Amino acid sequence: MTAVARVQQALEAAETEGKRLNAFITTMPDRALARAEALDRETGAGKNRGPLHGVPVAVKDLFYTAGVRTTGGTKVFADFIPSYDATVVTSLEEAGAVIIGKTNLHELAYGITSNNPHYGAVHNPRKYDCIPGGSSGGSGAVVAAGIVPIAMGTDTGGSIRIPAAYCGTVGLKPTYGLVSRYGCQALGMTLDHMGPLAATVHDCAIAMNALTGRGDFDEYASDLNGVRIGWPVNFYLDAMDPAVRVRVEHARDAAVQAGASVHEVQVPDIAKLNTVARVILMCEASALMQKHLGRREDFGLDVLALLEQGLLLPGVDYVNAQRARQAFVIEFDALFEKIDCLFTPTTPITAPPIGATTVQVDGNDEDARLASTRLVRGINVIGYPAISVPCGEAHGLPVGLQIVGRPFEDALLLRVAAAIEKTMASPGVSPA
Repeated sequence: MTAVARVQQALEAAETEGKRLNAFITTMPDRALARAEALDRETGAGKNRGPLHGVPVAVKDLFYTAGVRTTGGTKVFADFIPSYDATVVTSLEEAGAVIIGKTNLHELAYGITSNNPHYGAVHNPRKYDCIPGGSSGGSGAVVAAGIVPIAMGTDTGGSIRIPAAYCGTVGLKPTYGLVSRYGCQALGMTLDHMGPLAATVHDCAIAMNALTGRGDFDEYASDLNGVRIGWPVNFYLDAMDPAVRVRVEHARDAAVQAGASVHEVQVPDIAKLNTVARVILMCEASALMQKHLGRREDFGLDVLALLEQGLLLPGVDYVNAQRARQAFVIEFDALFEKIDCLFTPTTPITAPPIGATTVQVDGNDEDARLASTRLVRGINVIGYPAISVPCGEAHGLPVGLQIVGRPFEDALLLRVAAAIEKTMASPGVSPA
């Protein structure tokens, strides 16, 4: 297919399935088609930019796009039109990708439902009345629905990995700072990570090649010989849906089948790490948005409550949280001297219904937001890379395996995730 034909197909899907799911805030047909036409002229002249040449992609509506509004999912920035592109947008376009639109999200990227009070709730393609996760819910939805193979998200406390798990896509939170944050609306300056959600691990790797300019993310072996998998004996497998646990255990067994060895490990105090994460995020988000809080009516109630709570935290709490952060990095560094990556569930549950504030987790009621972020939030504090890869289904909805690795060993995560993807798709491995 020509780039124009591929982009037209994606734009048509955005107007039909994308609207049904409410997955886009803004589409960019004029810019996208002009870009596709230019790429087809390059093809005719013998120029090929690589595997993304002419491929339609989408970006979360936090990334600046010159001349196209960037709302951040809030009324506060409803009319903001940037004069330049985010580095992520520039990198994707230089690699040949075509941006077709800006995806819907939880307001300001500050939540996990993507039930946006200003632009409407995003629906999960796998089950329409369920949330797609957040905050990058629109990006997860457009990939899971097959509208585009790759969409960019951001992850401050799980906002790439949660939609990946709930929608059944691959989602990578890279090492902190590996992908540029320039030209992206911030939420937590020391917690924000930029990364792709993709249909397959290979697509995710191709995106990372473009985003970093490195070109080595899809050069992984097909086996896991010599890779040491950490299997946590505390916290991560507590208080979870038994059906989710079964699927994650099958993924662990798939890693062994691919040649990896599994080692039981005691992880640091993740409950405390999550508290550190919440303190840092509440302080940083409130500091960033303080000048806009006079416009109370322009915020959704859930986000406004979080921003106002952040203003009440004393500076000493923020400083102590940052000090604790450094201690946790030392603990994780010591743990990862014994292992190469850590396997956990991405979420302890499958996607909750839209509007649910509480969920049942192994027979107990739990806050939906805290349950969804419990296993992913802390990893943002230490800046380690983490990927969510589908590992089957429970209750007719996707389950995600989270794989955590050492800083700047993102390529190893992709290698392990690719082996899981391949092994679990092989004959003899139960898909559900």
